[in-house]
Amino acid sequence: MSVAGAAVTVEDLTVAYERHPAIHHIRGYFAAGSLTAIVGPNGAGTIRPAGGRIRRDPAGPASLAYLPQQSEIERSFPITVLDTVMLGAWRRIGWHRAAGKAEMDAALAALDAVGLAHFEQRGVSTLSAGQFQRVLFARLMVQNAPLILLDEPFTALDTKTTRDLLALVERWHGEGRTIIAVLHDFDQVRAHFPDSLLLARELVAWGPTENVMSADNLLAARRISEAWDENALACHEAADAVGMRA
Repeated sequence: MSVAGAAVTVEDLTVAYERHPAIHHIRGYFAAGSLTAIVGPNGAGTIRPAGGRIRRDPAGPASLAYLPQQSEIERSFPITVLDTVMLGAWRRIGWHRAAGKAEMDAALAALDAVGLAHFEQRGVSTLSAGQFQRVLFARLMVQNAPLILLDEPFTALDTKTTRDLLALVERWHGEGRTIIAVLHDFDQVRAHFPDSLLLARELVAWGPTENVMSADNLLAARRISEAWDENALACHEAADAVGMRA
């Protein structure tokens, strides 16, 4: 059941890596219009669920925008910066018709907003990591979604690019969008994200960042992570073993 006022509700969620639980039995919700950092072990925020579920508000808008890690994107494909940004409009226009002037204007405005005016005919393979991330943020702007998911959006970026893109995230938050970002930089989290979800194989804390990112919680997260047994049984195997002993 979705929680009133929640954009996303997490119900008894377990995710696994190579059949071993990475995090397990997470419950809670992301409030509509919130800006939340997920902090925890690599991959904890993005692995396919092995149990439980994630629900979106059925009464809310249907669209969402997702920014994957750069390492997951093939950049050798011969596509221009403008065409990449225009992909953000495909959900609205579909594949059956060409983009119109409104979509073109939105894409050019987005490129200008991320500091890449006049880059539209450059190939994406010619861009630096920071420039390419700006392009991906411009694509998010064209998507114009109420729910935005960001997977390690500032990793390996220069200081200016990080600062500019964080300003965009804060602008989206000010517009009432719900933003969830997987991050590993504690200083960024404390400075820019009002809410945080701290994971370490299990839910350590979820709420206002000033409370979640306390020294005690971070120490508890470190101890839990260090105690993780890579040889532990997969979830269904452990359950079977318990059943056999009963």
